[in-house]
Amino acid sequence: MSMIQNKKEGVRQVIINAGQSNRRIDNFMIKELGKVPKSRIYQMLRRGEIRVNGGRIKQDYRLQTGDKVRIPPVHFSVSEKPEPPGHKLLNLVRDSLIFENEEIIILNKPAGLSVHGGSGQIYGIIEILRNLRPADTDLQLVHRLDRETSGCLMIAKNSFSLRWLHECLREGRIKKQYLALLKGHLHNRTVKVTAPIEKNIAKSGERIATISESGKHALTEFTRTKQFDAATLADVKINTGRTHQIRVHAAFIHHPLAGDTKYGDKTFNQDMRQHGLRRLFLHAKTLGIPAWPGKQKDLVMDSELPDDLQSVLTTLEIAK
Repeated sequence: MSMIQNKKEGVRQVIINAGQSNRRIDNFMIKELGKVPKSRIYQMLRRGEIRVNGGRIKQDYRLQTGDKVRIPPVHFSVSEKPEPPGHKLLNLVRDSLIFENEEIIILNKPAGLSVHGGSGQIYGIIEILRNLRPADTDLQLVHRLDRETSGCLMIAKNSFSLRWLHECLREGRIKKQYLALLKGHLHNRTVKVTAPIEKNIAKSGERIATISESGKHALTEFTRTKQFDAATLADVKINTGRTHQIRVHAAFIHHPLAGDTKYGDKTFNQDMRQHGLRRLFLHAKTLGIPAWPGKQKDLVMDSELPDDLQSVLTTLEIAK
């Protein structure tokens, strides 16, 4: 039996400085509270135990310089330090590297790995990367990809890079292009969707999104690249990053993504399973990042379509 260690901390008030601004409150608290289980931190956020400027906030609230964060007394038990990620996970993430400089790391994220631990996974991409690179003390996720989505994922190597990349994301200066397999045939070669998206958190902590007039602006552009009997392969461009944006907009136009168990079509998913699809067919294909401050060239990075998705396309082509 592992030894159990008890810990108690008093109330603290933390004033956010410029280096901490624009971080999500959940990520900030995970780093701030160290060994406190992530499930406990999200529970504290839902219950309003963690407050910013005296008020409740959602887990995706982005901190601003000067914010006052109230960190309540924390009572918890933790087991001994968990085992580090195994060699298989370490090698999987190490081999997914497609670009690195002094400011940023770009990975071709494997499907099946969350970007951070939680929801049944002790380690996500960011924790594994920190284990691989203990000397890099300030690695931070710039954005998220769903667990079953593969492709280009940005990790900032310092606070300046994180703030600048977040600024570029907010202003729509980072170009994101995905590859998706949709149900049916698009009525036009290119279809633009502008329906606003509202995000909610279920009691279970699961993120869900819906089309709602009270939601936030979102723009998704689907362009047909290949037509199959019952499906369309499409390039997808977005300049906003709403929760599950591509999946929600695809379902809204009645062309849900293949393998989408949350917003998709059960019968279509079963049909695609017969062609070898075992997960969501969504791949973050290309990232276009504007020239870094003081540098001349834009950065455009592509990630290869994983073998499992390429195999599905080959099977669909044969079946035509």
